Amino acid sequence: MSEIHVQRRIGQSIGAVLAGILVGITVTIGTDILLHATGVFPPWGQPVTEGPLALATAYRIIYGIAAGYLTGRLAPAQPVQHALAGGLVGLVVSTVGAVVTWNRGPAFGPHWYPLALIVTALPCAWAGGTLRVVQLRAHPASLD
Repeated sequence: MSEIHVQRRIGQSIGAVLAGILVGITVTIGTDILLHATGVFPPWGQPVTEGPLALATAYRIIYGIAAGYLTGRLAPAQPVQHALAGGLVGLVVSTVGAVVTWNRGPAFGPHWYPLALIVTALPCAWAGGTLRVVQLRAHPASLD
C-alpha cells in the first residue's frame, strides 16, 4: 500500500469518527433545546425530574447507536472498531461530566443519570457499528 493510500485511509478513519461524534452531539443538543422550548424539560438550570431524564437517556441511547452506525458507514474498513473509537470519546466525555457535576446540586439531577451515560456509551457505539457489519454481510455487493 502506498503512503498516499495509507494517509487517505487514516484521514477517512478520522473523518468517520469525527462525523459520528459531531452528528451525535448535534442531534442530542437539538433535541435538548426542543424539549426545553416545548416545556417537556424545565427551563435551563432548573432541576430535572426522573421522567425527563429517563426520556433523555432513551434518546441518547438511540442517538448513540445511530452515531455508531454512521461512523461505521463512513469508515474505510473495520466499522465496529471505528464506532468504538467514537464511543470511547463518549465514555471519556460522560465520565468527565459526571465527575464535574457530582454532588453539585439538584440542577444536575440524580446520580443515576450521568452513570447511565457512562455505562451506555460503548455498548451503543458497538451496536451501531455492528448494525453496519450486519448490513454489509446481508448485501455485500450493493453497499459502498
